[in-house]
Amino acid sequence: MHQLTLAEIARGLADKKFSSEELTKVLLARITQLDPQLNSFISLTEELALEQAKAADARRANGESGALLGAPIAHKDLFCTQGIRTSCGSKMLDNFKAPYDATVVSKLAAAGTVTLGKTNMDEFAMGSANESSWYGAVKNPWNLEHVPGGSSGGSAAAVAARLLPAATATDTGGSIRQPAAFTNLTGLKPTYGRVSRWGMIAYASSLDQGGPLARTAEDCAILLQGMAGFDPNDSTSIDEPVPDYAAGLNGSLQGLRIGVPKEYFGAGLDPRIAELIQNSIKELQKLGAVIKEISLPNMQHAIPAYYVIAPAEASSNLSRFDGVRFGHRCEDPKNLEDLYKRSRGEGFGAEVQRRIMVGAYALSAGYYDAYYLKAQKIRRLVKNDFMAAFNEVDIILGPTTPNPAWKLGAKNSDPVAAYLEDVYTITANLAGLPGLSMPAGFVDGLPVGVQLLAPYFQEGRLLNVAHQYQLNTDWHTRTPTGF
Repeated sequence: MHQLTLAEIARGLADKKFSSEELTKVLLARITQLDPQLNSFISLTEELALEQAKAADARRANGESGALLGAPIAHKDLFCTQGIRTSCGSKMLDNFKAPYDATVVSKLAAAGTVTLGKTNMDEFAMGSANESSWYGAVKNPWNLEHVPGGSSGGSAAAVAARLLPAATATDTGGSIRQPAAFTNLTGLKPTYGRVSRWGMIAYASSLDQGGPLARTAEDCAILLQGMAGFDPNDSTSIDEPVPDYAAGLNGSLQGLRIGVPKEYFGAGLDPRIAELIQNSIKELQKLGAVIKEISLPNMQHAIPAYYVIAPAEASSNLSRFDGVRFGHRCEDPKNLEDLYKRSRGEGFGAEVQRRIMVGAYALSAGYYDAYYLKAQKIRRLVKNDFMAAFNEVDIILGPTTPNPAWKLGAKNSDPVAAYLEDVYTITANLAGLPGLSMPAGFVDGLPVGVQLLAPYFQEGRLLNVAHQYQLNTDWHTRTPTGF
C-alpha cells in the first residue's frame, strides 16, 4: 500500500479495497521502522491519525466522497497544529504547542486528510539542505550520505521514501522545488497569496508560500485543491476563484510556447544537468510545444537582493521570540536584557542568528536606503523581466538546481556556496510567481529536477504540462533502493 499515489489511494478507498484505518496503520508502522535512517519526522501523531482515519471511514460509509477523504499526509513543522508541538525545527519552539490550527491544516482536515505527523525542516525554514534543524539533519533516501534539500527536506525525504504519499511544505526561495528536485518528487510553489499563510510561522512574509510535495503532478493537483483559497484571516490572501486543478490535467500541449532563458545555461550549471534539461525540452516538443529562447537580464542580481530582503523580514518576524510570552526561556535571568540576550542566544541556531544579524544590519539607520531599498528596486526589475517574457511565452522552463544534492556537511563552512544553489528558484519568490519542479533524470544516481514557471494564478497550466510530461516519461516512478 505504501507505493500508492494519492490518486490511487482515493480510488482504492472509493472501491473499498482497503480502509483509511488499514492504510494509516501500515504507514505508521513503516515510519516507525524506516524513519530512524532518515530523520524526516519531528513528531508522530499516531492517536490523532487513527482517530481521523476512523472518522474518514465513517464519512465514506455514510456516502461522502472526495479525493482527500481518508488520505494520509504530514505537515511541515511550521504549520500550527492545535495541541501538537509546532517547533519550526528550532530549540526556541521545542516546547510550543499551538493553540489553533493553521488555515492549511484546518482546510485539509475538513477535506478528510489523516495527519501522520510533523516533518523535520531547516530551523525557521532558513537553509537549503535541512542541516540547520535543532533535531538533526535529514538524510536523502536516494543516498543517505547526501542532503535532501531544504528547508522542506523532511517532507521531501518522507514522501520520496514512500513513508506517505504527500506532504505540505513551504517555499520562501525554493524550499519546495529544490527538495523536490533532490529527491525525485513533484513540488509546487503556488502564486503568492493563493494559499493562506495564517498559522504558518513566518520567515519572510512577502516571500513565504505554502504548497504541496508529492510524487506526481496529479497528486499535487489533488493536494493543492484542498489547500488553496481565499482566507479573510490572511491580509495577503487573494480572493481569486480556485479552478478544478485535476480537471485541467489532460489538456493538449499543442502550440504551448515554452521560453528557455539563455541566462539559465551559464558556467554555474552542471553540464550533465543541462543535458537532462535539453532532453526534457525535446520530450515536450514531441507533445506539440514550441520552444523559444528568451532573456531574464536581471536574474544575476536576484540572489543578493533575496539575501537582503529575506533576512530583513526575518529579523523583524523573529523579534517576537524573546523568552517572554512563549518559546525557550533561559534559566535564572538577572534582568530583562539578560533574559532577551540569553533566551535568543540559546534558542536560535547559528544560521538563524546569522540571518537575523544580516537583516538587522540591512534595516539599520544609514543602511536601509543602501541595501534594503535597493534590493526592493531589483525585485521590481526581476518581476518586470518575467512580465516581458510572459508576453512572448506561456511558461518558462529551466533547471531547478545547478547541481545534484551535495554530501552532508559539504557546504557547512561556506554558507554563501549553499545560497548560490538557489539561483534558479529565488526569482519566482521575488516576483510572486507560481513554480513547479518535476523529475527529469539522474546524475551519479541522484535525482535532477526541471523547473517550470508560469504567470500569476496559472498553477493549473504548470500541473497540466507536468502531468503530460509524466504520462510520457517514467522518472517520477523510480523508487530509492531500500525504500
